[in-house]
Amino acid sequence: MRIRIGSRGSALARWQAEHVQARLTELGHDVSITIITTTGDRVLDRRLDNVGGKGAFLKEIEEAMLAQEVDLAVHSLKDVPTALPVGLHLCAFLERADPRDAFISRDGRRLAEMPAGARLGTTSLRRQAQLQAARPDLVIADLRGNVDTRLQRLREGAFDAILLAMAGLTRLGRAAEATEVLPPEVMLPAPGQGAITLECREADTALQRAAAVLNHAATERCVIAERSFLAGLGGGCNVPLGAYAQEDADSLHLRGLVARENGSIVLAGERRVTDADALGRELAGDLLEKGAGELLTR
Repeated sequence: MRIRIGSRGSALARWQAEHVQARLTELGHDVSITIITTTGDRVLDRRLDNVGGKGAFLKEIEEAMLAQEVDLAVHSLKDVPTALPVGLHLCAFLERADPRDAFISRDGRRLAEMPAGARLGTTSLRRQAQLQAARPDLVIADLRGNVDTRLQRLREGAFDAILLAMAGLTRLGRAAEATEVLPPEVMLPAPGQGAITLECREADTALQRAAAVLNHAATERCVIAERSFLAGLGGGCNVPLGAYAQEDADSLHLRGLVARENGSIVLAGERRVTDADALGRELAGDLLEKGAGELLTR
């Protein structure tokens, strides 16, 4: 089967696309990659919520799929909104890598060792809120760009430390650059963080069957719970929000939080049930009862 993958041009996006290309090629498919520049890649001088949110990294690739120019998209799942364009479908979830956040400092200090007034770089409201809740004495500043760009700005002295997804560092062979890997109790990950997903046209059933071979069932259950939590709170809302699900012996355990951007309010909760979609929505309901709705409207 001939499969055309659409991918962003960053080193991490290319790694992910080439990983999927290699796996599908091993299964006997003829796979090519087309690099597509997205709005999120072009516009680096504004916050993501001002250029379409995380969906800004998908828009042009999804348009190319709908126009039949490419057949398959490979995404970091944390960048994929819960509402997809009509006619598109998430057709597989690859086995998840480390979902945690990496703390990287210029001088090797860990988060707890950073001096008051240290400058930390991130544009993630989720990371910012949790950092400010734990260390309100730190200064948080915007930092956009790909992994290489962010690490370069750290080395140049623009920041004392930055935060990146551990999965991305590992895939690029740069895991050793992490000063500290933050546990979920300190920094709850974004929904879907560490997982790669494949997106295709709903009508392309042959491609869906081909992609299904790559699906990892345990990862799928966990990320469905996390994305159900996100959907229950409004989907693409630009608020600090985290969710992380793990499989227990006979159920799924989901932790979630919604916070105020400055970390002054953090609403958190957890639940255990067997149905992934119900789990996320029930936990979202719990936090809405605690007052998450006010944070969402802000």
